[in-house]
Amino acid sequence: QVQLVESGGGLVQPGGSLRLSCATSGFTLGGYTIRWFRQAPGKEREGISCISRANGNTYYADSVKGRFTISRDNAENTVYLQMNSLKPEDTAVYYCAADGAALCFHSAKSYNYWGQGTQVTVSS
Repeated sequence: QVQLVESGGGLVQPGGSLRLSCATSGFTLGGYTIRWFRQAPGKEREGISCISRANGNTYYADSVKGRFTISRDNAENTVYLQMNSLKPEDTAVYYCAADGAALCFHSAKSYNYWGQGTQVTVSS
């Protein structure tokens, strides 16, 4: 069965770094588009980064560009989100999502497989 499990969240001070992991199983990672989303209380779910199944290109929302980096290790079936220079406004639950047909510009509803989410809190 297809499974995605996020880990690596926690409490970090402003300016600090975290690396989130999305461990996958049940499918060939390289054939799937993987997109990271986040959602803060009272706010819409926001797509923040993506790696495309079509060509492997990566994409970032303006809010995280230059600070976050998405990568994948196909041998380990894991996708990573390196988060640097964290700000309080980065506080949210972070989710990874996968789909074998969706592309990075597709909406969240196009992604069939989701992890459970991991909490990131940026506070002094």
